[in-house]
Amino acid sequence: MKPPTQQPTLGYILKGYPRISETFISNEILLLEGMGFKLRLFPMRLPRESFSHDSVKKISAQVDYLPSELFLDFSRLVTPNIFLAVKQPGAYLKAIKYAAENLQKRGKTATLKHLLQAGYLTNNLLLKDRTIVHLHGHFAHSPTSVTLFASLLSGIPFSFTAHAKDIYTTAPEKLRKKIEHARFVTTCTAHNEKYLKNIAGTNAASIFCIYHGIDTNLFKHQQSKINTVSPYHLLTVARMTEKKGLPTLYRALKILKSSGFPFHHTLIGDGDDREKILNMISSLGLDDCCEWLGTRTHKEVLQQFNKTDLFVLACEIAKSGDRDGIPNVLVESLAMGVPALSTEVSAIPEILLNGKTGITVPPSQPETMSAAIIRMLTDHDLRQRLITNGRRYVEEGFDNKIWVKKLGRLFLSQNSSLETRPVKPE
Repeated sequence: MKPPTQQPTLGYILKGYPRISETFISNEILLLEGMGFKLRLFPMRLPRESFSHDSVKKISAQVDYLPSELFLDFSRLVTPNIFLAVKQPGAYLKAIKYAAENLQKRGKTATLKHLLQAGYLTNNLLLKDRTIVHLHGHFAHSPTSVTLFASLLSGIPFSFTAHAKDIYTTAPEKLRKKIEHARFVTTCTAHNEKYLKNIAGTNAASIFCIYHGIDTNLFKHQQSKINTVSPYHLLTVARMTEKKGLPTLYRALKILKSSGFPFHHTLIGDGDDREKILNMISSLGLDDCCEWLGTRTHKEVLQQFNKTDLFVLACEIAKSGDRDGIPNVLVESLAMGVPALSTEVSAIPEILLNGKTGITVPPSQPETMSAAIIRMLTDHDLRQRLITNGRRYVEEGFDNKIWVKKLGRLFLSQNSSLETRPVKPE
């Protein structure tokens, strides 16, 4: 009698896990498990927050954290790499050559750390778990660097998902090399897909747009607020970083206050620019009409949507090139029946079809934004159109179950070793 065949495993390399700002990743993992995939997670960092979303608690995948600090964890990183170099000198030499090319061009110690992390991952985890047949990195920068090195060292094929900052703050040549080595690449917007295909050249056919989407079941019975009364409630959910354009938003709110327009604005999120933004709120005299709630769970964010008349994001392109793709909160806003206003940056017009499913304005223009806010709060015919069209658009085009099934089929079509698993996606 033959021994039972062990189920093939999909290894996910993540920058951190779990992360409050990355519900799309935990939802993706949970949905893949529901489709029958077995996953094992290899985060490069411990979680930043002391709490997590409910979806994380439902995930059954084993989690193994990689050593995260080059100098503090040096002995933990170097020892398995020495063993691996002795056991597999040919593969290790190939990885060193790839690392040397990157170091010669950029001279960043991060490349050395990524090689050592990949050696630790390969020697201590991948070679001991022969069920892992495919690796997938989330974000095209450091997680995919570790994933690529681990693939060179282990011989396990890999793919990766590119998002936003990781695309536009990475040198095109470096992205091109990663695309060349990968079985396939997914990205979360059509805007990104076009950009990556232009970089990829002959490898363009291996790039696919897979939207994050949301769990549309969470929003089936939400009541929308077509008719509004003052003071109007505005909501922003955003990390306090340059690309979110919060200074533009607060300048727009200052214009509203100066004109006597009644409103209350709530900001949810945290980030490196916290002190700068909070000081700006005070200096503009907005303390009495603006509040900051810090980081909140997904459940608490949805509760805030229920109180909201208008969702606002003032996204812009940061000096580093960093920008948003499609912020998931915009998709959730439409699903909740809350009209959304944002800018024309990047892929935002893919979710906010101007005048149909939402309103977009040029970035860094507080006067234009303030005028759009007034219009969207007081024009009830416009609100009716945006709410109806927005909900339908999300239900038909941004259901995460549909998109993760497409991702599952892509994994199967690109790696036949995964096809022996017991349950296949529909």
